[in-house]
Amino acid sequence: MAVLMGRLLRACGARALDQDRACRITAAYLKAAQPRAWTGAPRGAGAAAARRYSSESKDELRVRYLHGEDAGIVVVEINRPKAKNSISKNLVKLMFEAVDDIKKNNKVRSVVLCSVVPGVFCAGADLKERAKMAQSEVGPFVSKARALITELGNLPVPVIAAIDGAALGGGLEMALACDIRIASNSAKLGLVETKLAIIPGAGGTQRLPRVIGVSLAKELIFAARVVDGQEASRLGLVSRCVEQNKSGDAAYLEALELAREINPQGPIAIRMAKLAINQGIEVDLSTGLAIEEACYAQVIPTKDRLEGLAAFKEKRRPNFRGE
Repeated sequence: MAVLMGRLLRACGARALDQDRACRITAAYLKAAQPRAWTGAPRGAGAAAARRYSSESKDELRVRYLHGEDAGIVVVEINRPKAKNSISKNLVKLMFEAVDDIKKNNKVRSVVLCSVVPGVFCAGADLKERAKMAQSEVGPFVSKARALITELGNLPVPVIAAIDGAALGGGLEMALACDIRIASNSAKLGLVETKLAIIPGAGGTQRLPRVIGVSLAKELIFAARVVDGQEASRLGLVSRCVEQNKSGDAAYLEALELAREINPQGPIAIRMAKLAINQGIEVDLSTGLAIEEACYAQVIPTKDRLEGLAAFKEKRRPNFRGE
C-alpha cells in the first residue's frame, strides 16, 4: 500500500500538481479501496415488491435490496406524489440514510435511482417548503442537499438514474451525479433555476458542462431550457433514450436490465474502474494513468481475479464473491 501511495504521489508531483491535491487524490483512492463490512439488514430489505406509490410521508423514499438472481442490485425509489418528488428536508434525511446503508454493504453491486410517481423523476427543490424557510436557513439547506448529491456520486458502485418523467433543477442535478442516465422519450430535463433568479446550487453548473460541454451547458442553464429524452440523448445528457410504455416505467426497466448486465462482473474490478475514471478525468493524462495503475494493483491479489482466470480456462461462468 505504501508503495502504491508513493507511486501516485510521485506521479502527481511530477506533473506539477500541488501536494495537497495529490494527497486528496490518494485519500479518495484509499477510501474507495478500503473493504467495508456488512453491518446487518439494511433499511428496506426484503423481496422485490410491486412498484406503487403512496402519500404517506414515512414512505417518501423506498429502498429495495433485490433477491435471487438480482441480488446485489439496490433500487432507490423516490415517492412524494403530492409534491412531484421535490427535494424536502425529510427526503434529504432519508436519502442520506439510504446512501450510508449502501456504502456499508459490500454485497451491493449497483444502484438504480428512480421514481414510483407517474410522470416525474424529481421536480427539484420543494419550493413550498423553501418559501417557509427564513433567509438564514436557505444556505445551510442547499449545502446539505449539495452534500447529499455529492455522496450519491461518491458511492463506490455504479449508480444508474432511471428518468421516466420530469427531472428539473435539483432533480436533474441528482441525476447528473449518477454514473449513467437513462431517460424515456417523454422525460423532461432541465436546469431551470434562472427562472427563479437563482442558479443551480447542487452541482449543476459543474457537472452539466463536464457531461455535455461548456457551451451547450451555458445555453441550457442561461435559457432555463427543458429538453425531452430524445434531445437529451442527442446532447449526451443521457446515455440512452427509450420509448415510454403504457405503465410509464420504460427507463426503469431499461436501467434494471443494465444493472443485471453489470451484476455478474467482478465487483472489486467495477469499483476500481469507477474510481479510476472518476479520479482520472479530473487530472492530466499522465496522472490519470498513474491512478489507473494504482487501482489496477488493487485487483491483482484478489481471489476474484484468480476465479476469472480459472473460469476462462474451464469455459464456465465465473462466480465472483468480491474477495
